[in-house]
Amino acid sequence: QVQLVESGGGLVQAGGSLRLSCAASGRTFSSYAMGWFRQTPGKEREFVAAINWSGTKTYYLDSVKGRFTISRDNAKNAVYLQMNSLKPEDTAVYYCASRWDPNSVYYTRIEYVYWGQGTQVTVSS
Repeated sequence: QVQLVESGGGLVQAGGSLRLSCAASGRTFSSYAMGWFRQTPGKEREFVAAINWSGTKTYYLDSVKGRFTISRDNAKNAVYLQMNSLKPEDTAVYYCASRWDPNSVYYTRIEYVYWGQGTQVTVSS
């Protein structure tokens, strides 16, 4: 069982930055592929970014490429999402997700097993 807790959300003006963190429980964190998703009311949960165990493989939603960066620190059991040049359309609840598989990245919701409770990101225009 893996427990995930997100933090770092908040209110920011357009063009600003936020760094989301996801703290994971468990001693085998480095064996898990990690991802970030986001969801707005009435819409499906949307993939944002994913990373493999070593950070050598990453994958991004096209609309966040060049603005967002996913990274991880296996010694701290943590994964991060650095969000720069934020836009009002980035406003959403952001979720951290994981599944066992150290080598691959995954970018569909159904492929992830464990989820955090989410953190709200609001970008004002």
